[in-house]
Amino acid sequence: MHIPDGFISPSTSIVALAVAIPLWWYGIKQTKKLLESSEDSVTFLSSMAAFSFLIMMINVPIPGGTSGHAVGMAVLAILLGPWTAFIAISAVLFFQAVLFGDGGVLTLGANSLAMGFVGSFASYYLYKLLNGRASKTITFFVSGYGGMVAASIAVALILGIQPMLFVENGKAIYFPFDLSVTFPAVVGSHMLIFGVIEGLVTVAVVKFFEKVKGVAYVNA
Repeated sequence: MHIPDGFISPSTSIVALAVAIPLWWYGIKQTKKLLESSEDSVTFLSSMAAFSFLIMMINVPIPGGTSGHAVGMAVLAILLGPWTAFIAISAVLFFQAVLFGDGGVLTLGANSLAMGFVGSFASYYLYKLLNGRASKTITFFVSGYGGMVAASIAVALILGIQPMLFVENGKAIYFPFDLSVTFPAVVGSHMLIFGVIEGLVTVAVVKFFEKVKGVAYVNA
């Protein structure tokens, strides 16, 4: 789902950054509170961010979109809270863009909002909605699946509006495919494949920490 530089207009990137900056500021404040509350939280956050970094590096190209991959947003949101998940995923996206050219530096705001903010908070609220009402397996799976699909919708919207807003001599200046292509390509593939993977990863990882570490959820 990484949006590379050049896929969206500079004005879209600026608007996304303008929205993301105050959210990063508040998210960093919330993350600092979490880290100050427990000696183990720094190590745990680092390990979870590294996990997200690794699984996001496994990209599958999507015709009519960008790429598909797991993110780990639900794992982070369930175990550490959505604001910390947002900050961790944003940091991962920054290092992937700078070190590996995966995604873009100018599109960091757009990518962070889609995968970090929308994905993490969708996962978080699905978890909160189902926690205690459904089995843990179903709760964790739906949290991961729903967060991934929500993030893919955000990416599809960002990409799909480009040829509607930025045209020169009848041709799209940036991303060439409109919403009629990006929604089935990006959202469809994440509903059928990558959302399922994210859901299964969420079930496996959260249950692992539940058994091995006896993790107390931040948002329980």
